[in-house]
Formats: sequence, structure tokens, C-alpha cells
Amino acid sequence: MQSNARAFPWIALFFLLPTLVGLTVFRLVPVVWAFIMSFTRWQIFDQPRWVGLDNYIQILTSPAAAKVFLNTAWFTLLYVPGAIALATVLAVLLNNALRISAFFRGAFFLPYITSTVAVALAWRWIFSTKFGILNNLLLWLGVSAPPAWLADPTWALPAVAIVAIWKDSGFYMLLLLAGLQTIDPSVYEAAKIDGARRIRQFFEITIPLLSRSLFFVLIIALVRSTQTFELTYALTGGGPNGASSTLAFFIYENAFVHFQMGYASALAYLLCFVVGLITLTNFYVRRRWVHE
Repeated sequence: MQSNARAFPWIALFFLLPTLVGLTVFRLVPVVWAFIMSFTRWQIFDQPRWVGLDNYIQILTSPAAAKVFLNTAWFTLLYVPGAIALATVLAVLLNNALRISAFFRGAFFLPYITSTVAVALAWRWIFSTKFGILNNLLLWLGVSAPPAWLADPTWALPAVAIVAIWKDSGFYMLLLLAGLQTIDPSVYEAAKIDGARRIRQFFEITIPLLSRSLFFVLIIALVRSTQTFELTYALTGGGPNGASSTLAFFIYENAFVHFQMGYASALAYLLCFVVGLITLTNFYVRRRWVHE
């Protein structure tokens, strides 16, 4: 019995070995190697050259990098409140036992699992300046000069944010629906007896009791907002003139277009730092608004 007990950890380790090797080779080693590369100047076909903190200094003093950080912040301000607000409204409306609600839950979740390229192609037609549904609708409503959504520096990034909100809201809706279904219906019944209307119930019962789920969705949305790449690549390619280029797209551009691997690695680690800082800040602030 004792020999079997001693052999058990080694047997467990044997079965875990493929996973541990995979995590080490494809996760840990690239992370460490990228960190080392961030202190070098390496253009993929040349030998890496150690430059210390030059890449980080260049990022912090570069007008192009500053523009990208501002674009990322602007995208986050558009995407996070928009996605969470839409998801919350949908979750509240579909939080019932009606059969038709199940259909709409699936319909709203469908864009999230649809190929990003397919979504981008469909929305490129919607945003088309002359033939797009959106601009034709605006003309019908009396707007004399609808914007060239994807070709106008002012509207390109908001257009990407609109598509991202439309695509991801269904996923956040399901997470919030799970939170809503944990709320005891007797709380609403007591509020009705006290004469509370639905608007008051929403702000004084639903939002406080849903705050844990909202916090979880907030963290996910903030992280996703800093990592948007596929929609930017497929809709605008970072243009016009870098107006819709966000941090994740800028990393791709430097790594696989300009082949500046060291600079791209430094950008990636700055992105990691930003995401970590945002997450820690939210965990600190959560005590003030999350209902325990």
C-alpha cells in the first residue's frame, strides 16, 4: 500500500507531462523570449542587438505610439459602456420563461460565434458610402450628407466600435442572464407591494444584486477592448492614416509588416502592463460598488 501511495504522484506527473510540456514550449518559453526580445533591436533576418530600454523609451516618446494609445483609450470608452449597456438591457428584457425569449437569446448570441471576417464583410456593405444600408437610411431620415464611415478619420474608429459592440453584446448578455437568474423573485414581489415601479426596481434591486456579474463583464470587456485586432484589420486596416489603429493592431503591424520584433515585443509588454493595471484598479474599486 505504501509503495503504491509513493508511486501515485509520479503516475499523476506522467499523465500531466504532455500538458506541462505543451504549456512550457508554447506558452512559457515564448513569453520569456518575448520579454528578452523587448530589450533588443531585431528585424527578423538580422542578428538581435541588445539596446536596453531604447524600445520602451522610443514608444513613450513616439508621436505614432501616442496616437495609437489615444485611439485605444477612445475605443475603450466607446466599446465598454456601449457593450455593457446593450447587454444589460437585452438580459433584462429576455429574463423570462417565454419560448420566444429562447429564440432571441440564440439570435443575439449568434454574432459572437460568427466568423469575424464574415461579420466585417457584412458590415463593410452596411457602412458603404453610396450603397450601404446605413447611409441610405440616414438619407431617408433627412441627413443630407451621411459620413463615409470607414474612410473618414473621425468616424472610422467609432464604426469599428459599433461592430465590436454588436458582435460581443450577446456573449455579455448570457453572462448577465446567469446573474439575473440568481436573484430571488420574492425581492421584486416585496418591492411591488411597496409600490416600487419597474424603473426603481431596476436601479435599486437589479443593478445592486447584479453588480458581481457586471463587475465580471466589465473586466472581460476592458481586456477585450485593448486587444481588438481582427475587426480593425478586416474593416479599416488601421486607416485612414492610422485613425483606427489600436494597440493590438499596432503590435501586429510592427511585428509582421515592418518586422521590428524587438519594438513589437516591447509594445506587447506595455499592453500587458496596461491590462494588468486596469484589472488591479477595478479590483480595488469594486469594494465601493459591488454588492457582497
